[in-house]
Amino acid sequence: MNAPFDQSLSEIEKQYEFARLQYLTWDRTPADIDGPQQRALKAVLERRSGAQFAKTAYVAQEARVFTERLVMGEDTWIAGHALLRGDVVLGDNTTVNPYVCISGRVHCGSGVRIASHASLVGFNHGFDDPDMPIYKQKHERLGIDIGDDVWIGANAVIVDGVRIGSGAVIAAGAVVTRNVPDKAIVAGVPAKVVRKRGQRNAIQTSTYGRAEIAFAKLGKSAADQWSEILENNFENGAFISPESDGIKRPSIRHLCDAIEIASAFGAAPHCIDTQEAISRLLAVQDEQTGLFPDPFRPRPDASAMRHDGLALYNVLAVGYALECLNAAPRYRIEAIETLSTAELCAWLDALPWVSQAWSAGATVDAIGTALYFNARYFDSGTHLETMLGWLHTHCNPNTGLWGAPSQHGDYLQPVNGFYRLSRGTYAQFGLPLPYPKAAIDTVLAHYDRHDGFKGPTHTACNLLDVVHPLWLARKQTAYRHSDIAKVAENIILKAAPTWETGKGFAFASKQPASLQGTEMWLSILYLCADILGFADGATFEPKGVHRLPPALAMQ
Repeated sequence: MNAPFDQSLSEIEKQYEFARLQYLTWDRTPADIDGPQQRALKAVLERRSGAQFAKTAYVAQEARVFTERLVMGEDTWIAGHALLRGDVVLGDNTTVNPYVCISGRVHCGSGVRIASHASLVGFNHGFDDPDMPIYKQKHERLGIDIGDDVWIGANAVIVDGVRIGSGAVIAAGAVVTRNVPDKAIVAGVPAKVVRKRGQRNAIQTSTYGRAEIAFAKLGKSAADQWSEILENNFENGAFISPESDGIKRPSIRHLCDAIEIASAFGAAPHCIDTQEAISRLLAVQDEQTGLFPDPFRPRPDASAMRHDGLALYNVLAVGYALECLNAAPRYRIEAIETLSTAELCAWLDALPWVSQAWSAGATVDAIGTALYFNARYFDSGTHLETMLGWLHTHCNPNTGLWGAPSQHGDYLQPVNGFYRLSRGTYAQFGLPLPYPKAAIDTVLAHYDRHDGFKGPTHTACNLLDVVHPLWLARKQTAYRHSDIAKVAENIILKAAPTWETGKGFAFASKQPASLQGTEMWLSILYLCADILGFADGATFEPKGVHRLPPALAMQ
């Protein structure tokens, strides 16, 4: 008489046990991991989803895995009803709870905990072209990188291009749009650093508390005054401001600097209509070559434009200003794209690496940026791979740089050229430097040789050309971290107090404040704050030329 009841009870017990492992996946046993159902599921995922499993990895039956690649370390599990697609790497002891969504390129270290309903989106829809439906625009995939020992709370969202440092905690419901430093606790929308783990008050207990206070004070002043600064440099319907030599003259760069300053604060210049600004910038581009000769200077012939410094620099200035306004160059940059491989290599060979490494690096910066715009908005061949190969084989392994010092042993030209070169190539495409430790040694020695730059040498160029290479190399290695941090601290403490109320920063000491100086020094100080771990609390974030995330990461 009890048989039907017993049979029904047995079936319910099986269903309960099945459901338990979907939601309480940590209850799995060695028998579950090595059971026939798990072995069969892993075989399918290896064949259909590019999966690689450590021996003790476990995937719940109700998980949905449609990856192009999946790597799972030891004692790592994916719970039921989680969705994974794209290129996903999960280190040892990493857990993905029910209803987590992981898309695009997401690489996790070991000891990572991802709570239910969190969403990690390591790709993005293109949307910059307002004339094309979003669904037709190219996807971008910069990827998300997560260090070791990270806890991601329930309903948190992490967007493409973000790096989460080791030991970080992402609060429930946080929307992470910026990199998170090691051991930082972030919360809010957008997420900001609340404090560091083990610290009750970040500013009071920070090793670099004085620098953090100075940076926070500067950020508040800049947030309150940036619009006034733009208005003070706006005359007769155009932006005009002193340039790096202190002389005030018209240039398209002033409009670009104004756009990037406003964009750093999440806005557009109030002085000029956005569509009018876009029209002015688009009018600069030469249709035949795709380059950007300055409209306030004598126009070079098309055949000579590739060797005109301003036409090359404005690839960066104008191109990125357009992007800040959600626009893009009108034409492909043919002056770069139509070169043969031999012609490109010959151009690189002929650059003045020995006598003027800064100029050589600036040219590489423009070439790399042109290839970025071509790849993103038009089409591009293999020139980027060619140039990167050339750079790798010509980098000095002893210095980590390109070019030679002066006969007096001064590395000013190679260091300054290294910033320009690496900005437009390795940083722009999210690629590792060839010799990061050697580069760190050389740049630090250069900084020390000039005693941190004082008086007339305390310029935005000289300090940007130090801090950006250190920031970039530091992404690959912890080598000499304390020395790098000390440089960043010194720069903030020395530069932040030079802010002039309602005027901004001067490019160099004893010069008038300018748009160029303001844009560059804000970027320098943000890089320093990022090195020291408190940039996420900033009121601004550099955009355009001095943006921190890669413009287009290479897969």
